[in-house]
Amino acid sequence: MEILIYVSLAVLLVLGIVFVVPKSNRKGKVVHSGGTGKMSRTYTKNEVSAHNTRKDCWIIIKDKVYDVTSYVEEHPGGDAILNNAGDDSTEGFFGFETSYL
Repeated sequence: MEILIYVSLAVLLVLGIVFVVPKSNRKGKVVHSGGTGKMSRTYTKNEVSAHNTRKDCWIIIKDKVYDVTSYVEEHPGGDAILNNAGDDSTEGFFGFETSYL
């Protein structure tokens, strides 16, 4: 009986970690990869949303922030890249798939 209580507590602890901790860490935070593959800074979605013009364009793909300002004029889809400027572009980048999740 005592073992059952310990196992139940362990399961509840693991479930708590899986469902509570990741959500609280992601609230409004987006990781910026500075091109080196290392995390260099964390931005809020409000900070990213300020970079939403042709001359200052950041996008979010899979919770990473990319400064694509220099690529805006060369984008093969034209101004389509500006549709999600300053916002999450994951779906536009990968298409309407769920495989990127």
